[in-house]
Amino acid sequence: MGLTQKSAANVAHVLAEALPYIQRYSNKTIVIKYGGNAMVDNVLKSSFARDLVLMKTVGINPIVVHGGGPQIGRLLERLGKETQFIQGMRVTDAETMDVVEMVLGGLVNKEIVNLINRHGGQAVGLSGKDGDLIRAKKLELTALQEAEVPSEIIDIGHVGEVESIDISVVNMLVKGHFIPVIAPIGVGKDGRSYNINADLVAGKIAEALAAENLILLTNVSGLLDENGQLLTGLNTSDVDRLIEGGIIKGGMLPKIDCALNAVKSGVKSAHIIDGRLPHAVLVELFTDQGIGTYIH
Repeated sequence: MGLTQKSAANVAHVLAEALPYIQRYSNKTIVIKYGGNAMVDNVLKSSFARDLVLMKTVGINPIVVHGGGPQIGRLLERLGKETQFIQGMRVTDAETMDVVEMVLGGLVNKEIVNLINRHGGQAVGLSGKDGDLIRAKKLELTALQEAEVPSEIIDIGHVGEVESIDISVVNMLVKGHFIPVIAPIGVGKDGRSYNINADLVAGKIAEALAAENLILLTNVSGLLDENGQLLTGLNTSDVDRLIEGGIIKGGMLPKIDCALNAVKSGVKSAHIIDGRLPHAVLVELFTDQGIGTYIH
C-alpha cells in the first residue's frame, strides 16, 4: 500500500527542508556526546546509530564521545563494590578504575561500534589512551567551606580533567571514512588512567577539531527559562547573562559551561538536545525549528 497524498507531501517537505542543511554540513565535523536514555533504550540506540550512518553517507563527519555512568554503577553493584559520590563525582580508586575501563572502553564502546556497523556504517572504537588522544591530569576538588575556613583539597582518585588533545588518530580515521567512537578515558604523565566527564571530553575534542557543531544529548528538553519554556538561538552574551541571573543552575550548569567554552573557542555552534526523542540529532540539524537549545 502506497503513501496517501498528504503523507507523501509531508515526506517530500521534510526532504526538501533537509537539503540546505545537508549542503551546509557536508564535509564538516560534528562532535556528539552520547549518553542518558538514548544509550539504554533499544529503540533510541538503533535510531541514533542509523542517524550517524545517514550523516556519514551524505558527507558529514560525526565523532561520538560516550558516557556510561549507569552501566559502571550496575557492574560495581554486581561486584559488591560500594560507590561513593562527592560533588556529583564518583570516587574512583584503582579497583574502580579497572571497572570503568572495562565498561567504557570495552562493553559500552564496542556495543555502540557494533550498532553503527550493523546499520551499514564503519565505526572504530577508541579510548583517550589510543594515539595519545587525551592527555589527562588529576582533578582536584575543593571542599565546600565557610568563607573564613581555609579551603581543603579532596582526593577522589582516578578522576581527571583534560590537559591536552592530540587529534591525529581521529583525523586519520575520518580521512579513512570511519566514524570514531571515543570513550572518555585519558592517561596522565604518571601513566595512570583517568576517568573524565564525557561532556568535557566532547567539548575539548570539538575545540581541537574546530568542529562545526557540538551536540550534547541529555534527558531534558534543553535549557528552560523560569517559566519552563525552551530557550534557543542564544549567543554567548545571552548565556553569560542567564548564568549571572541564576536562570542556569544545578545539573544544567556544567553542560552549559561546556557548550559555552566550546563556542568561545571556535566551535561554530553548540546544541543541547533531548536524547529521549527518536532521531533527535537529525531533527536538530536538518530542520528549520530544531528541538533543543542552540548556542552560537
